[in-house]
Amino acid sequence: MDIVTRAVMGAALAAAVASFRPGGQQSASPLPDPLAGSEREAVGLLSQSGREVSMARRRLAAGIGAAAGLLPDADALIQSGGDALLVLDYHRHFTHALAFVPVGALLAALLLWPLLRRRIGFGALYAFSFAGYLPHPLLDACTSYGTHLWLPFSEHREAWNLIAVVDPLFTLLLAVPLFLCLRRPDTTALRWGLMLGLAYFGFSFFQQQRAQTAVEALAYSRGHQFAQLSVKPSMANLVLWRSMYVHDGRVQVDAFHLGSRLRHYPGESATLLDAAGARRVAAGDARRLHDIERFRAFSDGFIVQSQADPGFVGDARYAMQPTAIAPIWGLEWRGAAAATDFVSRHDFPPAMRREFFAMLLGRDISTSQ
Repeated sequence: MDIVTRAVMGAALAAAVASFRPGGQQSASPLPDPLAGSEREAVGLLSQSGREVSMARRRLAAGIGAAAGLLPDADALIQSGGDALLVLDYHRHFTHALAFVPVGALLAALLLWPLLRRRIGFGALYAFSFAGYLPHPLLDACTSYGTHLWLPFSEHREAWNLIAVVDPLFTLLLAVPLFLCLRRPDTTALRWGLMLGLAYFGFSFFQQQRAQTAVEALAYSRGHQFAQLSVKPSMANLVLWRSMYVHDGRVQVDAFHLGSRLRHYPGESATLLDAAGARRVAAGDARRLHDIERFRAFSDGFIVQSQADPGFVGDARYAMQPTAIAPIWGLEWRGAAAATDFVSRHDFPPAMRREFFAMLLGRDISTSQ
């Protein structure tokens, strides 16, 4: 997911750990009658001081959790000027494995220890780092990119397709309660925020099942024997979903508005780049052919060659428009002997935006032109 959500989630869980008190909450019963006057005032000052210490600890924990929650993406630094795909090979790789979480949390704690050793013990620092690091790979697995959760036991990449990489509503469900938690000592907002976050994923799973049922029925109505069927939410919402499936060597995409009533928006179809097509694009260049096959593995086989630009091979899983096959990233070669470049294409012109918002609202897209 996006960097803000990862930091907020890490901060929220670490703050929740800091707020935990074994044995339940302290009693709220009134002070005994014998305490009066200056004695009662002294106890009140001690109580206020305790709350201030607790809030300071909670805020410190949130900062530690936010920092630890960003550390797994340090794998993006694994790059090479001579190999444009190296960053794809290692992004969401071993640093995102659940088995690596204890090690990653330890690294985060060691990095923060010189700055915080006079404010917190190492045990507490590690606990907050662990709470901040853990949700990062799990959140990433909820997207469609693919995350190596099970290394070193399995190379399988988890992509649960429950949420877009950027979803402001989900982020706000966590950020607002976190803000209240760091401002008010007795609030239960953070607890409610975390429960709402889980409920959001529950609703996403419900929507995902609706979309999958709809696209299966659609494929059958077309007479398609589908394979590799996938549904995922479009950017920043759980209402407009993009579906993909493979039939007879072609990838078919469609969009579905999943409001109180379901609405289908027909999408595009394109021929997948097979092994013979890859050899034709490589034109005898063994390194180029190897890069295409690496990119095929990264894209789960959903690679297409641009008809307008034959020197571009893209990942059909992602497009700015849920009904389109116009990959937002892919491989490009600028000449017969040119090295492989990994390029991004995020054009989103006004006409496309109008059509997207029309589908998001469940309207007829012909009126949005």
